[in-house]
Formats: sequence, structure tokens, C-alpha cells
Amino acid sequence: MQAWAAKCLAFLALFCSSVFFSACGSDDLKNVPSISSKKIILSKDRSYGVEIIYSDSAKVKAKGFAPILDKVTPSLGDSYSEMPKGVKINFFNDQLQTTGTITSGYAINKETQKITIFRKNVIVVNDNITFKTEELIWDENKRLYSSPYGTVTTKDGGVISGTEFSAPQDFSTYKISQASGSTYVKGNLTQ
Repeated sequence: MQAWAAKCLAFLALFCSSVFFSACGSDDLKNVPSISSKKIILSKDRSYGVEIIYSDSAKVKAKGFAPILDKVTPSLGDSYSEMPKGVKINFFNDQLQTTGTITSGYAINKETQKITIFRKNVIVVNDNITFKTEELIWDENKRLYSSPYGTVTTKDGGVISGTEFSAPQDFSTYKISQASGSTYVKGNLTQ
């Protein structure tokens, strides 16, 4: 019985060594310089409990709150700010009354491109609509929000879903491509 166990151990050792040597092909060593030359180093500064105030012409327009804000600076490319635990933004009118909110479970701000991408359970609320999606893009250059899909619930309870959602920065109007849904109509439709 011991001779059989010794043969099994010898076979197992031979098998493992052959797998080890076959995994170390010569082509892998040739790729090391090209892989290591493509290394990008990221530096990250983390802040907790961040409040950001956006103003225009000395008037507060919005306040943003993020539990965590990471300022990421790659050795190559543009820096960006990431909010891995989400963000909530309150928008204000000239009398500092809240006119709407955006909340999301994640956000990234690409400062050079002037684009902010909200992801994970994105909800926009204002006086006219509630918009829900999984991704919303704010393009500061165009002063426009866009999303590849989403659902709008109107003030009167109508629900519209579709693709290619877009709205100006105040969400006063919106456009949805390939829309479908339900709405309420006041009055008698038979007359």
C-alpha cells in the first residue's frame, strides 16, 4: 500500500512540474517590456463629507453633497473627480428656494471635457417631472442633460418611457425618442 502511495505522489509531482513549465512559455517574457512601458500611475486624494457650491454672477445656483470625493490624477491623461458613494445636488432659484434635485449612486466629473456622468439609480426631481434612469450625462458646453434611456413621471401622474432622453439644464422641457407610456387627459374626449 505504501508503494502505491509513493507512486501516486511521484506522479502528482511530475504532473505539477510539467504544468508549471508549460505555463512559463518564452513568449510571455518577450511581452514584459511592452506591458511595463504602458503602466499608468494614478494618484488619488480622498475627501469625506464634501459640499460643493456652484454660483454664477455671485448667485448660488446649486449645492452638491458627496459622502466621498476622490480627485484622481493619472500620470497620463486628464484628471477627474469621482464620487463612488453617490451625490445629491440641490438647485436653487434667485431667492435660494430649491427648484430641483439630482441624486445618484455614483458620479464622475471629467473636468477638462466639462462632462459629469451620473450612474446607478439616477433620479431628477423638479416642479414638473420626476425622471429616473441608470445613466445621465451633463454636458456643460451644451448646457444639456442626456441619457440613453429613462422614464419620466409628470406632475399629473403620466408615465413616459423611451430612449435618447435630453433636457436643458433647468429641465423646463424634455425630449424622448421612441416614447411610450400612459397619460391622463382632462375633459370629455367624445365631444
